[in-house]
Amino acid sequence: MDSGWTDLWWQLTAMANAVILAAYLAISFAIARGLLRARQWRNNPLGLATASIFFSCAVHHGSHTVHLLLPYFNMDVHGGLAMRMAFGMDFQAAGWDTVTAVLAVWYWTLRGRFPALVRGAALFEDLRLRQAAEATLRASEERFREIVETTSEGVVVLDADGRIGYTNDRFAEMVGRTPDDLPGSAMLDLVTGADQAVAEQALSAVHDSGATHFEVGLHASGGRVVWARIALTTRVDDAGTPIGALAMVADVTEQKSIEAQLHQAQKLDAVGQLAGGLAHDFNNLLTVIVGGLDMMVRRPDQPERVVRLAEAAMTAARRGEQLTQQLLAYSRRQLLHPQTLNPNRILLNFKQLAERAAGEAIVLEFDPDPAVDPIRIDPAQFESAVLNLIVNARDAMPDGGKIKVATRSVHRGTEAVTGDSLSPGPYVVVSITDEGLGMDSQTLARVFEPFFTTKEVGKGSGLGLAQVYGFARSAGGDVSIQSKVGVGTTVNLYFPRSSDAASEEAQATSSKVPLRRAASGETVLLVEDDEQVLDMAIESLEELHYKVVVARNAREALDHLKGPERIDILFSDVVMPGGMNGAQLAAEARHLRPGLKILLTSGYVAEANDHGIGLDVPVLNKPYRRDELARTLRVVLGGGSRD
Repeated sequence: MDSGWTDLWWQLTAMANAVILAAYLAISFAIARGLLRARQWRNNPLGLATASIFFSCAVHHGSHTVHLLLPYFNMDVHGGLAMRMAFGMDFQAAGWDTVTAVLAVWYWTLRGRFPALVRGAALFEDLRLRQAAEATLRASEERFREIVETTSEGVVVLDADGRIGYTNDRFAEMVGRTPDDLPGSAMLDLVTGADQAVAEQALSAVHDSGATHFEVGLHASGGRVVWARIALTTRVDDAGTPIGALAMVADVTEQKSIEAQLHQAQKLDAVGQLAGGLAHDFNNLLTVIVGGLDMMVRRPDQPERVVRLAEAAMTAARRGEQLTQQLLAYSRRQLLHPQTLNPNRILLNFKQLAERAAGEAIVLEFDPDPAVDPIRIDPAQFESAVLNLIVNARDAMPDGGKIKVATRSVHRGTEAVTGDSLSPGPYVVVSITDEGLGMDSQTLARVFEPFFTTKEVGKGSGLGLAQVYGFARSAGGDVSIQSKVGVGTTVNLYFPRSSDAASEEAQATSSKVPLRRAASGETVLLVEDDEQVLDMAIESLEELHYKVVVARNAREALDHLKGPERIDILFSDVVMPGGMNGAQLAAEARHLRPGLKILLTSGYVAEANDHGIGLDVPVLNKPYRRDELARTLRVVLGGGSRD
């Protein structure tokens, strides 16, 4: 080869080997530095092998470079000789090539375990470590999925726009959907219209606060509304930027229902306490009014016009008494006279009156169950409750229609009844169904409130259903109403089945006792703190030819009982001043005079019950007329019994 071309080839070869030397050294040092910084000298053999191969190659090409540069330092060595010295077959080159080959074989044996180069820093990951990490991650994800799918709360993952990315089965079940139906839809689309603003504010605020909670109604399948308590937590990426939210959703529908029932019960109880507090004084006033009018009507010398006015006033007073009793029935504070009766028999006797109340445009259908169980109720209150419901049903059908009154026996557990207020057991249901206008949910929620009515002003007191509710609860039962606008209404009265074996005939004796005047010398110890009621009672007793001994409180009455005078019966009010009520007075009187007859009077049943009447003592309801007083005294003095 021409010497010119030989020198050129020598120079190019020297330059190439110098470049290769620099590159291989740079690569080997880069890998070594990465291994050192990552502290992988011992646990990353692939990185160490790679650095060694590149360093070996650098040394090998460094040897070539040194030989090729000799002509620059020794003028006796020309380019061709340098080429032969650099690439000639000597033992040194062969030995280093062997070392490089061994390192290459080692490198390739590690490639199966170390497939990936990490971030160009010449760092390598061990596949076994990756597989272990992936197994740990899968186990963690499985545990997370198990927790999410078995939790009692709904779990919803939302993106930054408030759209659903994932839901667990519990949330899907809550809203009556499948988990595949929900992803991609907006969470706000599930929120009821009334709660949209609350949900929007919460979704906006969670990105600033990091967490928030709120309660909203959610649309569910079948037109249902599910009340949900939602706890929102912000989701962020690695840079801390919000990317959505995690919602934990608890179904609180039942809790809201219980809270509403509790609120309603508290409201009813508050009004009941108010009614009971007014009843005592109001019934005392009515006792005086009714008693005075009764005396005016009975006097033979009264002009006809005066009698007619007195009778009209008596009717108004009786109406006031009925309104008071309706309030007390609503509050479950009225005096009841329960009897064990067959409801079918009461309805049969009541049918003619009910038909007159319903009117000619209404078809009144009775469907009694012949095998219905007996119940223990106050028959007068029962008739009043059913009549109220029939009148309401009639008013709901201004163009006429059909009202169906039915009875049946049920057992709690095999048929759903009204709620948790009824304990398990047998019940009798009296249902009144109409084909009228029906009621919406807002009206249904208020039907038992006193003075609430949908009728025009002057056409309803708003106490009808309140009285029905109070009567049913006083009898140990309950009331449920199902209604649909344009379809009609069904009211179900639930009464516990009576286990009392006493016959109806044995219980229905008291109200037919004939009126009689007092026997010669019979003395009544009258205890009353209200002066007007006291005067009226004295006049009524004296008209009945009783001798009256007056006491204005329990202490005065005890003084009379401790004395020698004859007393045949103690007639006392329940509530009195002075620290001793009528029940306590009755107990002391029985102790002082064991054979003494006792009759108490009260304005409402809670007054008697709250003052601990535990004796077998009859109670006369206020307001009472002279005839009612006479019959009751006759029963007590004659040794009979009166509920």
